[in-house]
Amino acid sequence: MRTLVSVIGVALGVSLVMLFTGLSRGMSEDLRRRSSNVHAEIIFMRPGSVQLTHSTLNVDVAYVERLKTIEGVKEALPVARYIFQGSRGFGFEQIEGVDWEAYASLNELSLTSGRAPQSSDEVVIDETKARNNNLRVGGTLKPFGNKEYRVTGIYSPESGARVKMTLSAMQEALEAEGKCSHILVKVVDPSKEVEVAQRIDQELPGNKIQFTREWFTSIEQGIPYLGVFLRVLVGLAAVVSGLVVMLAMYTTITERTREIGILKALGASRLYIVAIIEKEAFLISLIGLLAGFAVSLVAGYLIHQVYGLLFEFTWGWALTATLIGLGGGALGALYPAVRASNLDPVAALAYE
Repeated sequence: MRTLVSVIGVALGVSLVMLFTGLSRGMSEDLRRRSSNVHAEIIFMRPGSVQLTHSTLNVDVAYVERLKTIEGVKEALPVARYIFQGSRGFGFEQIEGVDWEAYASLNELSLTSGRAPQSSDEVVIDETKARNNNLRVGGTLKPFGNKEYRVTGIYSPESGARVKMTLSAMQEALEAEGKCSHILVKVVDPSKEVEVAQRIDQELPGNKIQFTREWFTSIEQGIPYLGVFLRVLVGLAAVVSGLVVMLAMYTTITERTREIGILKALGASRLYIVAIIEKEAFLISLIGLLAGFAVSLVAGYLIHQVYGLLFEFTWGWALTATLIGLGGGALGALYPAVRASNLDPVAALAYE
């Protein structure tokens, strides 16, 4: 039982590191992949319009026509983005209100089944959303509470939010007539996007202008102090693993005091005693490490199936988890091992 508890302690530390880092990495790569399919070079918005977990429709759609008159601008498309809690009560999802024909043409999207949204209670979803949520044409979603929206089409490839409706339907649902959250700006010559951005800033000062390649930053940069949190988590996992193994080995040595006395009476050296205890701790840590990897892989798969969240396990973090599992166990057993090697043979033989 003591060995089993030690294995569970090491496995817990390893699985925590793998799950948290795998989730942050997976979500980051998911955003990056979807952003790569947004073919506009510039995003025009008001400061604070779109954040990682919320958005506001505070950009007047009238800016679209003014943007089109600026030299170097090829197209300008208004987008209304709304962020809501996931349908299964975990995480956040996004829905965008767009002019589907213009948006699909700009980003080279095509419907693989069904048709484009037309009325105010219709949406289209990408293939990943359809697969993760087991949805098909004719299914329903409730992004705004109790009102149901019918899925009229499924599109590919993924681009921006996974759910899209008409711009007017989004404005009606959020009571923001004539407003959007941001405007996608396609430039005539992508190599001159910086010059076009400067012209937009001169013509329409006081607004926020950002390049698409910079807007969809990684999750690690988008969530404040996530990097600090991950480092603290890694340190905590190492401490937990080390303490669990140390307590287990300390108890083990107390129970084996007479055996250690017999070994020393037979001529066993201090190094030999330390090596025996460290080998046992290493074996416990190795089993816990393998169990932790197995738990993280199974948990990541199940969470992906149930909630649709993506996990991406990397070799770098796997190596970190390995060092935590094995290193924590070895360091945790060091004090008990040294204590055992310093036991007096006569006192140890007389121990009850």
